[in-house]
Amino acid sequence: MTLALTLGMTIGVKRTLWMMWGELAGVATVSVLAVIGVASVMLNFPIVFQLLKYVGGLYLAYLGVQLWRSRGKMAIDLDNEQDISVSAKTLATQGFITAIANPKGWAFTISLLPPFINTELPMAPQLSALVTIILLSELAFMLIYASGGQTLRRLLEQSENVRFINRISGSLMIGVGIWLALG
Repeated sequence: MTLALTLGMTIGVKRTLWMMWGELAGVATVSVLAVIGVASVMLNFPIVFQLLKYVGGLYLAYLGVQLWRSRGKMAIDLDNEQDISVSAKTLATQGFITAIANPKGWAFTISLLPPFINTELPMAPQLSALVTIILLSELAFMLIYASGGQTLRRLLEQSENVRFINRISGSLMIGVGIWLALG
């Protein structure tokens, strides 16, 4: 959601849709894998989950530091034309990697989806319904965040507070990264 908000601010909702498609593909991949077996692997090998948790926490902290320093792909720099010219492929890839590298997303789908599957019924229709609900919800929330970012950009253009917002966002990302790694 932070990525959708930030991209909504820097490149607008229409261009952010490319990231959203990549993110949705990643969320669908994680959801399907959670149902067809990753849950049992993660439960049998908790060290893998711990490793994902630590790597995810470090990644979020890294992004937070980049925002604090106003550098990196997620930094909000309204004067930088290079951010606006990011390719659709790059945006989609960033969304996909963000989704599959998110240990919180894995934990959520591993714990939530398998109990909803009835082993006495065909799996494909059940999995399709679950993934569709998740993807529609994810898309709706990302659109809300990106639209909010686009609106926030207009406010920031008037008040010259971009660096302040970067630092707030960076601090929150660092905090979430620490919480994820230690929680």
